[in-house]
Amino acid sequence: MAEQQAGDLHQEDTISTFNFENDHVEDVGNVTIDLHTGADSSQNYSAATTPDVNLENFSETMDPNTTTGTAERHISIQRSLTDLKNLIGVEGAGKKSCPLCPEEKFKPNYSHKLRRHLQHLHWKVSIEFEGYRMCICHLSCRRMKTDLNGEQVPVRIGAHYHCIVCSATIARRTDMISHITRHLNKGDTEASFNGATSGQVQSTEVLKEVDTDVHVFPNHLTPQKTDSFFNPKMKPNRQLIFCTLAVLAQERKPLECLDAFGATGIMGLQWAKHLGDAVKVTINDINEGSVKIIRENCHLNRMKVLSSKKDEEEDEENIEEAENTLGTIEVTQMDANVLMHLRAFDFIHLDPFGTAINYFDAAFRNVRNLGIVSVTSTDISTLYCKALNVTMRHYGCNIVRTEYYKEVAARMVIASVARAAARCNKGIEVLFSVALEHFVLVVVRVLRGPTQADESLKKIRRLIHCQWCEERVFYKKCHMLEENVYSQLPCDCHGSMPGKTAVELGPLWAGSLFNTGFLRRMLFEAVQHGIEDIQPLLKNLVCESECTTLKHHSIFGPMSYSNQEESGVVIKTSASHKPGVEDTTTPTCSGLDKRKGSDVSGNAAKRQKGDIPVEHPPFYYSIHRHSIRGMNIPKINKFLPYLTQAGFRVGRTHFDPTGIRTDATLAQLKAILMKYSLPTHTDSQPGIHSHASAEPISEPVQYSIPEALEVDQPAEEVKPESG
Repeated sequence: MAEQQAGDLHQEDTISTFNFENDHVEDVGNVTIDLHTGADSSQNYSAATTPDVNLENFSETMDPNTTTGTAERHISIQRSLTDLKNLIGVEGAGKKSCPLCPEEKFKPNYSHKLRRHLQHLHWKVSIEFEGYRMCICHLSCRRMKTDLNGEQVPVRIGAHYHCIVCSATIARRTDMISHITRHLNKGDTEASFNGATSGQVQSTEVLKEVDTDVHVFPNHLTPQKTDSFFNPKMKPNRQLIFCTLAVLAQERKPLECLDAFGATGIMGLQWAKHLGDAVKVTINDINEGSVKIIRENCHLNRMKVLSSKKDEEEDEENIEEAENTLGTIEVTQMDANVLMHLRAFDFIHLDPFGTAINYFDAAFRNVRNLGIVSVTSTDISTLYCKALNVTMRHYGCNIVRTEYYKEVAARMVIASVARAAARCNKGIEVLFSVALEHFVLVVVRVLRGPTQADESLKKIRRLIHCQWCEERVFYKKCHMLEENVYSQLPCDCHGSMPGKTAVELGPLWAGSLFNTGFLRRMLFEAVQHGIEDIQPLLKNLVCESECTTLKHHSIFGPMSYSNQEESGVVIKTSASHKPGVEDTTTPTCSGLDKRKGSDVSGNAAKRQKGDIPVEHPPFYYSIHRHSIRGMNIPKINKFLPYLTQAGFRVGRTHFDPTGIRTDATLAQLKAILMKYSLPTHTDSQPGIHSHASAEPISEPVQYSIPEALEVDQPAEEVKPESG
C-alpha cells in the first residue's frame, strides 16, 4: 500500500517539475558559484566544501586549474526517486539519516517517514534537465565565502540547488531555472565544463584590435563561468576612451591611469602600447581568472607585468628584459572601490557589468584636479525606461519613455556623477556624452573646490514633459513655488486637453553635453593615431556640440592647433610647443601640486567666465514623430536649411538618426515642416503627385515665423481628399 501511494505521489510530482525542453523563462536573480566542484558521495553524502565567490549580475568566472580529476555529479542530482532511495537503502530496518539534510534539520527516522521526506521535500521541488533531476539540497555546501578583502567568512546555511552543467550552487528555484535556461540558450553541455574542472587548459584564440592582440576563449561572445568577457561591439567605446586619454596625455605627463574592470585587459593594453611613456597604466579586476588572462595578454603584447611597487624596483635592475618589452603595466586583483580609495589617479575608467553607480564615490575620492573620469553604463534596461523601479533605486530619477530617451539617459548619468563629485567637494565639466545601442558613455573633467561643486549642482534641474505633444522644458532657476507650472511649457495642451497633461521628470543634468574644443582635439588625435573607425562619430559630435551641419563646419581649423579653454580654464596642448608658436597661456597644473593648481584654475575661471561659448540647445525632435498625416515631408538634410533661413540654430544628433537639435519650439518646427511638405495627391487628378506645380525646393525662400504661428495657434494640418 505504501509503495502504491509512493508511485502516485511520484506521478504528481513529475507533473510539477520544470521541463526545459518546452518552457523558457527570463534570466533573473543572482548566482553564487562554487569554484571547487568535486563531490564525494561516500563521505557524509556531501560535496567538497570549498570557498565560493558571490558575483553580481551573473558575472561568472572560474579558474580552470582549481580542481583536478574528473568532475562528478553532486549527490542531489539523480535520475529517479528510486536512485535517491538506493543511496541509503530505505527498505532496510532501523532509523536512517537523510542524504540531503544535516541531522540538525532532519533527525534519523524510520523508512516510511524518510520516504515521505524525500518525496515531498526534495523530489517534489526538483528541476529536470536531460533526464536528470536536480533536487534541493540542505547540506553545508556553501559554508564559506570570500569577502572583499579576500578572506573566508562564514555564510548562512540554507537550501540550494547544484547545477548539473557547471556545478554552481544557487539558492532559489526560479534562479536555478533561469540559470539552466541560459545554458540551453548558449548550447552548453556538461562535457564542456568537465574539461575545465578536470584541469585541462581551454583553447583560446587571438583577436586583434587597433594593433593589440588579446587571448579570448572561443565563446567570448557568450562567456561561461570559466571565461572573461570580450565584446567586439564595444569597440567604439574603447576608441573614444583612447582618444580621450591621448588628449589628456598632451596636457601633462606622465599620467596615472586606471582601468578598474580589466576583463581581458585590452583597453589598458591599448593605452600602454600606443601612448608609451606618457601613461602609467594600472589594470584591475577582482576575478582571479581574469587577472591571469590579463597577464597572458600583457606577455603576448610584449608588456612587462608589475604586481606591486616592490616588483617595479626589482624589474628596474633587469636591463635585458626591459629591452625586449614595449612598456610596463601594473596588474592588480582588488575590489575597485578599495583600490580607488587607496591610490590617486589622473584618469579613471569605470566599465562594470551593469550600472556604475556604486563606484562613483570612490572614483571622485582621490582623482586629481583637472583629471578625467569616464563612465560606461551598460544597464540599458534601466537607462532606457524598461525598468522604472530600478531607475529610481539606482539613479533617484523619475523618467518615462519619450522620443529623446537616449539623451535623458545621458543626462541622468551625468546628474548622478555630479552629485557624487559634489560630495567630495569637486565639480565637473562634461567633455562629451555618447548614447548608443549597447552603452551610455559619459566623460567628465574634475574641477576641485566647493565653488566648482556648487556650480555643478546648480545645473541639475527637473524637466517638465508634455505627454500629448512631447514638448519639454527645464524648470526655471527659482526655488519659489509657481501657481501654474504649465505656463512654463510652450504648448497649450493643458488648456485644450482634459486632465493633467504634463509629467515631471528628473532630476537631470541641464548643462551642456559636449565640449567643442576637447572634441576637436580628440578628432586630431584619432587622425594622428590612424583610428579611422571613430572619426565619423567624432565629426558628428563636433557638429552637434556647435549645433551646425557638416557642410557649414570646418573640422580642421586653427582651433585644432591652438590652446583650448574648458570651463574657463586654459588648457595647453602640444601645438603650443611647436617652433614659431608663442606660448602665452598660463602654466598647466600638474597633479603633484594640487592645491596650487586649484587656485590657478579657480582664478582663471573667474577671469574668463564671460568667454564660455553658447551651449547647444537641450534635447531634440524626431522629424518622423511629428510628421503630418497625408503629407510628404522633405528629407532631413533638405529640411535643415529651412530652419536656418528662419533664424534658428539647427543640427543633427547622434542620439537619433531622425532627430533634429534646434532652439525652435515644437509649434514653430511644425509650422516650417507644414510649409515645405507636399500633399500626397493633387486635387484635380488622383494618383498624380503635385511636385510639378509646387514651389521648387531649390529656390531660396525668405521666411520668418509670423506672430500668428505662436503656441496658442498651431498650424492646421492639410488632409488629403478622398478619391
